[in-house]
Amino acid sequence: MRKKGKTRVDWQVEAKAGGVYLPQVDFWMDPKKPQRRALVTHAHYDHLAAHGEILASSGTAELLKVRVPKGTKIRAIEFGESYSLGKGACLTLYPAGHILGSSMALVEVAGHGKKKSRLLYTGDFKLRKSLSAEACQPVRADVLVMETTFGLPKYRMPPSEQVIGEMLEFCRENLAQGKVPVLLGYALGKSQEIMCALAREKWPLLLHSSIQTMAGIYRKMGVSLPEGRTLNATTGKKAEGHVVLCPPQTVRSKGLQKLEPKKTAMLSGWALERGAIYRYGCDAAFPLSDHADYDELWEMVGLVQPQQVRTLHGFAREFAMDLQEKGIEAWALTGDTQMVLPISR
Repeated sequence: MRKKGKTRVDWQVEAKAGGVYLPQVDFWMDPKKPQRRALVTHAHYDHLAAHGEILASSGTAELLKVRVPKGTKIRAIEFGESYSLGKGACLTLYPAGHILGSSMALVEVAGHGKKKSRLLYTGDFKLRKSLSAEACQPVRADVLVMETTFGLPKYRMPPSEQVIGEMLEFCRENLAQGKVPVLLGYALGKSQEIMCALAREKWPLLLHSSIQTMAGIYRKMGVSLPEGRTLNATTGKKAEGHVVLCPPQTVRSKGLQKLEPKKTAMLSGWALERGAIYRYGCDAAFPLSDHADYDELWEMVGLVQPQQVRTLHGFAREFAMDLQEKGIEAWALTGDTQMVLPISR
């Protein structure tokens, strides 16, 4: 970690309204309750609210057009472009590697010396290579505010190529047996990653309408995806010989019940958990994740080299304590973080 220097600013970071608030510059990031102005790091529904003005990367802005009410003011900011927040602060977005358009936010303010003090908020991120999203681009910062969804040592993802290989074999075996393989992944992000992986096999695809919509936007933004027909209530026997992609919440829907014989598989980092197939009501589960695993969380800290780390989401308290054990000043933004070793500044 970098040593204390003249540019240090005692950043105030608050977990409020389901997001992160920086009171010194009056700036919100990913709040779940409406604010006058807020950064939305990516277009998943759990990061959206009816804000007066949304700041987002150009990619996220494009995806938001079909996910927020018409007339919502969206200000698109290109990656690497500096944007003034007022009060002497500026914002720069960098790719987070989570889904297409997902961003990390670098906020800079004047420090005690000539250099600016820098805070990096990761939002949801992933360092592993993605088939459908921009590569994550970490930058140095004095304070790192990071999501820790998989902040326990047991959450170490297998290599993506291995997971994809197992998913393709699942499809191959079931197609050979005359069964319809149904892959379950979120309509935005995960499904497009799956589509990229399926492209090499050239199997005919049937896509849930929500996945079809998102795939169209991905293509518009330059991502090459295989084409597929839209799944509907009358598909039935016509699904034979196809691979079907649907969101997880449709696993028990009437539409999928008509696809017989079928085998279902969930694609999620939580597939690492024992009993995942029972939790999701599926036949198989593969740990294909769009979040950083435990080792990547450590890698991110090493790349950013902050003076302080603030953790949130998932196992924030546990990961903060792991950082403390290595002499890193770290605190969870929610809940209590027990001090496990004296921390020197």
